[in-house]
Amino acid sequence: MTSSRRTAAIVGLLFLIATVSFSAGDTLIKGVLDRPDHLIGASGDATALAAGALLAFVDGLAVVGIAILMYPFLRHTSESLALGYVGLRVAELGVVLLYMVAPLIVLALGNGARDGTVDASASQSLGSLFKAQHDVTIVLLYLFTGASGIFVACLLYRSKLVPRPLAVLGLIGYPVLLAGAVLAMFGVTDVQQGTGMLAMLPGGLFELILPIWLLAKGFSHPVVTGVKSSDPTDRAFIAALGQAAVTT
Repeated sequence: MTSSRRTAAIVGLLFLIATVSFSAGDTLIKGVLDRPDHLIGASGDATALAAGALLAFVDGLAVVGIAILMYPFLRHTSESLALGYVGLRVAELGVVLLYMVAPLIVLALGNGARDGTVDASASQSLGSLFKAQHDVTIVLLYLFTGASGIFVACLLYRSKLVPRPLAVLGLIGYPVLLAGAVLAMFGVTDVQQGTGMLAMLPGGLFELILPIWLLAKGFSHPVVTGVKSSDPTDRAFIAALGQAAVTT
């Protein structure tokens, strides 16, 4: 297995890890936060809250890993866009850390309510506060996911590292997700339920097909990761190597 093929497989695996870990983690956390007076019984939900927060952290690490591994390949097309993609993924990790605050504080307050160190009468208002924080950070995550997805889909389309129809799916899906998150900020829709969840459909489909493609096929043509694209002669050199690989 070549170095680029191995990297493509790792990136595909990280995409799947990010999707599965966040979906599972958020399901665990929402299962607690959606219950009335969840603070009172939060001590009994320690496993769900802690595991949900940990899975979200795994998602954050995975998305940063994706960006770092793809940077040497994407920078040949546009170094500024590739750097922007890495920056947005790092910012997304920051939002994930903010997302983790709600379940962990709910767990701590639940333990306090059980032990009598936290006034149980405040559980209703505090519970609503942390539920709201969870919902806000979800919207922020979709904002950053949509923005970073537009960057990477554009780079994949221009570089032809994956089939262009697949890149087009990302170019459609991520702007839709970004628009849905913006509308959610203004209270027009809710991306977590009802018709608002449709905003996640095309982008989610892209994040399912892309890793499967990378695991099965890898990148569509070889990339020389040690050559910078800012020099036109370098780009010609890369193209010549790719043509030579096809003809041999």
